[in-house]
Amino acid sequence: MAYICPFHKTDCMQLSSLLSRFSEPETLRMAKLGRELRAKGLDIVDLSLGEPDFDTPDHIKEAAKKAIDDNWSHYTPVAGFLDLREAICHKFERDNDLHYKPENIVVSTGAKQSLANVILGIVDQGHEVIIPTPFWVTYAALVQLAGGKVKLIKTELEKGYKITVEQLESAITPKTRMFIFSSPCNPSGAVYTKEELASLAEVFMRNPHVVIISDEIYEYINYSGEHHSIASHEEIKDRTVIINGLSKGFAMTGWRLGFMAAPVEIAKACDKLQGQFTSGTNAITQRAAITALTSPLDATQEMVKEFANRRKRVLELMREIEGFRFPEPDGAFYAFPCVDHYFGKKDGGDVISNADDLSMYLLNKGHVSTVTGSAFGDDHCIRLSFANSTQNIEKGFQRISEALQKLK
Repeated sequence: MAYICPFHKTDCMQLSSLLSRFSEPETLRMAKLGRELRAKGLDIVDLSLGEPDFDTPDHIKEAAKKAIDDNWSHYTPVAGFLDLREAICHKFERDNDLHYKPENIVVSTGAKQSLANVILGIVDQGHEVIIPTPFWVTYAALVQLAGGKVKLIKTELEKGYKITVEQLESAITPKTRMFIFSSPCNPSGAVYTKEELASLAEVFMRNPHVVIISDEIYEYINYSGEHHSIASHEEIKDRTVIINGLSKGFAMTGWRLGFMAAPVEIAKACDKLQGQFTSGTNAITQRAAITALTSPLDATQEMVKEFANRRKRVLELMREIEGFRFPEPDGAFYAFPCVDHYFGKKDGGDVISNADDLSMYLLNKGHVSTVTGSAFGDDHCIRLSFANSTQNIEKGFQRISEALQKLK
């Protein structure tokens, strides 16, 4: 269908049908709506935030300043500077006991681009891609862009929002090309244990046609203990791609640097794709990344301690709200309560039929920005971020409680 220009009665532009395959990310939409209400003078408490509210550590900023002074201002290799890829290999050995070579590493403009490279490089028309729900909003959109078929597997609150071996086994078919998951998970905060990953790995060993994407961007923001990667299972490492980056663990969202560790064949494919999209990542960020990945993690650990304190307070506050059901998040900085207790209730002309309605009600009536769970594949939940000050978190939950009490 032709695009109808709102200012004219004639067709003015025909856009690609590709745009009809996916929607605007709900996380970005809610952030935009919050900004619009603030511009009107309203005090909006942001519990939709998907980034650390901390400044980038000073030693990383100093490395970037030095890079500018040293004139790191030219085009960079598509896959990233060699010494940065060596630093990433060092990080994997130090933190994960995983051994990679620079040719396994591709550096991109954020972890989102890393995901796009892998999915567009592997998924073809008609391929099935298994994604457990809840999942980060962009996974499904990228599969749709590639022409693949998204196969969502609904996980249960009672099982901590983690896929079971039985669910995975029954979902795989000869058409399955890929499995995508995150641990720690955005939005649920679920963290897979070493034993759970071993059980899933056994299923993948029996299905050698499936490529595994393990999104580990929240690796350091982990309250359950040691982080484990499914790539530690050698039998499936040659078809496992780890996605990671600087945004969450180093408070560097705006610096835009992600990276992958992948089998050489996949890494080369991603290098080829990226060469036509963006070429190499920002030179200054890459130099700063070397410092971030090779320095002690003291600043990261201090940040995570504060997130742990906020997590404790958020759990206390959620327990005070009637009808909220939730598992305790073991990682990331989100809570993901089931809110179906409020479905069918209303406040004047506002009727709550689903999580979308409740999220918009909390924004417009409670002046608290959240994200509907339908964006993540579960329309019975909302996502609440604690990447905000404790003071703002407490103010936001007070408003949520007051707004929900008006629903009858």
